[in-house]
Amino acid sequence: MVEVEEVTTIRVPSGRLIVDSPWSEEAGREIVARIPPGTYRVEAAWTEAPYEHGGDHFDGRECAATRLRVGDDPVAVWEAGIGVNDATGDAVAAGGFPSDSEAMGAIADVEAWEALTAPFHRYRRDVSSYGGSGSDRATEDLCDGWFEKSTDEALNADLIAFDVPEGWSPVWIGRTRTGTVTSIIVPGQMATSPLA
Repeated sequence: MVEVEEVTTIRVPSGRLIVDSPWSEEAGREIVARIPPGTYRVEAAWTEAPYEHGGDHFDGRECAATRLRVGDDPVAVWEAGIGVNDATGDAVAAGGFPSDSEAMGAIADVEAWEALTAPFHRYRRDVSSYGGSGSDRATEDLCDGWFEKSTDEALNADLIAFDVPEGWSPVWIGRTRTGTVTSIIVPGQMATSPLA
């Protein structure tokens, strides 16, 4: 079974986006694709199916992908979400970001990225300093922990964070026939061995 559900909306005041891990110590990976400044829906594509992992069987519900819905027009072509600083020799390999052991991705406005990822970095510092669970991340928990939302009212911007596969996370840009960005998709973690 597949179901698409609206998770929340996020504000993107500049129209320039970073799609990267919120845990990254780097400046954030800005993508080349631009969207009009505004408020956009974030949707999750959920799958439900039994699966097997490590010899155990589970009833599973997984987020197959997270989509920033920029418009309602249908996608005519998909392209790799190239970053402004990516080498363009291999567009598909360049069209994604490394996801570290936290296996989390995020989408947010470029100009607010540092402020919106601050709760994640503060949490990591607290865990390192105290050797324990750290303080609360001061983010909003959505969909029973599948998503986190960080908000900065002074910058009028939001960040949505979500699970991604550990290692490498591709970013896909959907464009209309006229070339307008209508969707930005990041695949989620999927069960590795669905049962027939």
